[in-house]
Formats: sequence, C-alpha cells, structure tokens
Amino acid sequence: MAGASGLSEYGIEGMGVVSTPAAEGHASVSADGRRIVWGTIDREGGAGGMDLWQATLRDGRWQDPAPLALNTDANEFDPMLSPDGRWLYFYSNRDGGFGGDDLYRAEVMADGGFGPAENLGDGVNSAGDEWAPMPGPHAGQLLFASDGHGGGGRHDLFVASWRDGRFADPLPLPGAVNTAADEFDAAWIGDGAALVFARSREANAAPVRVFVSRCEGDGYTVGEPLSLSFNTAEAVTFAPAPDWHKPGELLVSGVARAPRAGKLDIYRTVTPRTEGDGGCLDPAR
Repeated sequence: MAGASGLSEYGIEGMGVVSTPAAEGHASVSADGRRIVWGTIDREGGAGGMDLWQATLRDGRWQDPAPLALNTDANEFDPMLSPDGRWLYFYSNRDGGFGGDDLYRAEVMADGGFGPAENLGDGVNSAGDEWAPMPGPHAGQLLFASDGHGGGGRHDLFVASWRDGRFADPLPLPGAVNTAADEFDAAWIGDGAALVFARSREANAAPVRVFVSRCEGDGYTVGEPLSLSFNTAEAVTFAPAPDWHKPGELLVSGVARAPRAGKLDIYRTVTPRTEGDGGCLDPAR
C-alpha cells in the first residue's frame, strides 16, 4: 500500500486479494492499519449475494482474505470500522429488522473476530432502506443514508446522535447537499468541515459519481465532483471512505481503465483538500 506521496493519481487496492474478478465495494481500514474489511457481490466462498470480507496486513501486503462469520444468506454491505477500533458498522436486510436494509454494528474482538450483530434500533432504522453508516468526527454521531426519514428526495444523508444508549433523532444534513437525486455513501473529512459522498439519479443504478461538499456557515454545499479520472458523469464510482490509518488517503470503488481486476474494484487515492467551516454539525449535537 503506497503512501499518499506515492500515488500519482490512484492505485488499485489488494490486486487479487481485495480487488478480484468479483464486484467489490465500500472498504474500511482499521486505525492500526492491520485490517481491511470490505463488501463483495457474489464472490465465491461467501454466504451468497452481498457479503463482508476481511484481510490482514502481512509483509506489507493484504493477505488471507476470508468472509466474515457475520454473513447470512441475506445481504451484508457497506462495512465501516469505527476510528477507535471498537465497532464494525454495516447494513443488512436479514430477518428481524424494521424493514428493508437496516443498520447494524458488531463489536471488534481482540482475537480479530467480531461479536454478534446488533441492530441499531428504530431510532435510525425505518421501514425503508438505511445504508452506509459512518461514525462521526465528534463522539456520539452517526452519518448514514436513508429513504425512510423524509428529506429532499429518495435517499438523503442524515446524522443521528447517541442518546440514552442508542442512536436516535436523525436530522437531514443541513444545506444543499440533499437533492431530488439519491445521496448516499457519505464520509466526513476535515473534522466535518467537508464530506465526500455518492450521488445518482437512481440508487443502485448507473451512473453514480462521487462528490465533495464543503461546509459554508451552517450548511453543506451541493458538491463538486471528486477530481479522479474515472469519476465521470457516465461511470459508476461510489463508496468513498477515509483510511483511518492514513487520513490523507481515501478508498473508493469504481471501474478504472487500468489497473483493473474485475467488475468493480477498490482504489486508493488522495483525500481532497477542501476548505470549509466547522459549524455544519452543530445542529445535530
């Protein structure tokens, strides 16, 4: 894994281990840099459909890819390790939820495994679909996408607060970032002064593009496309996620001309440097 100074523009992540002939998306690297967890679609060896996989760093390379025991015959996707290393967040449409795709988390164990999956409850989960849970830069906040809490259009971005032992009271991100299109796969950068996210005219359908929005006063801007050669208006690029071990680097999923391993691959690029204010998270505190 090259450092940011070694990235001419981008590099593929874990050729043949993380990025394979299957479709891979939404990867998360632990704060100690020793583990990567990512989502796959129909990768051989999983439980089927969308599954979560992980690999560990040995001799400077990702090795020993394996599906998580958390997987079911339903879908599990959008994994995100918390910056403090305590939790793995993800979504699933397994039985026992509140409808559609729900947000879950599992405790990260000392032996490298995970505890049982915990549904985050009806404080954030709705009868619709909730995706891409992202722990906030301030303690007790969770950023996610939902089409079940109202908002500007189909999927919008919301932030919930930790209250009375659960995340609850989700509020739309302030400003112009939520539109009549679908906004999802969001991550804060710069301590909340900016965020990266995916937008499409129809969720789960091409084209999908990654945008960068900055905080201006007390609201986020509508966003500008991330400067990345394959992040075009006709392509599929999504799931931007910070590397907690290398905060100057960003993981994204998409289809580059080269190098390429399969249907969708995971790439590493430089985190955009975007000036913004810090007041956009105040309404959610």
